[in-house]
Amino acid sequence: MKIGLVAIHYPRPEYWDEFIFRVHQAAEVLAATPGCLEVDCWQSEDNQAVVSTGQWESEQAFMAGFAAAHAAGVDFDDDERECGLCV
Repeated sequence: MKIGLVAIHYPRPEYWDEFIFRVHQAAEVLAATPGCLEVDCWQSEDNQAVVSTGQWESEQAFMAGFAAAHAAGVDFDDDERECGLCV
């Protein structure tokens, strides 16, 4: 059974460029793992939100993809670089 992921992020303005880099780095590693069918990301025109999506052949492929990303040093930390809707 396929498994999907949709994540919505609100990076703090001072971390916007770093966050975009991190999302693209994660997408590159995940896309290269066996069983990954698709990964993508979008950013809002007002630089408030980033949406990332992915689809895998199975839960095992999903878990293996994220294990590979962690092993490659991809930073998935949810910390002070993000906020609710930053205003």
